[in-house]
Amino acid sequence: MTRTSLMVKSKRKQKFSSRRYNRCPICGRPRAYMRKFGICRICFRNMSLAGELPGVRKSSW
Repeated sequence: MTRTSLMVKSKRKQKFSSRRYNRCPICGRPRAYMRKFGICRICFRNMSLAGELPGVRKSSW
């Protein structure tokens, strides 16, 4: 309940632009958000390992 209310609150337009912050649309995590992909690091890792993100490959060297 708390997480869903925070997600709804973050989607509302803020009065001041500096108060706006990014949140993962999949899990709702506010930290470790990757702007390039629009998701958090945990969802990024799961989706990339599953092959759901085009152009992302696991590195090994």
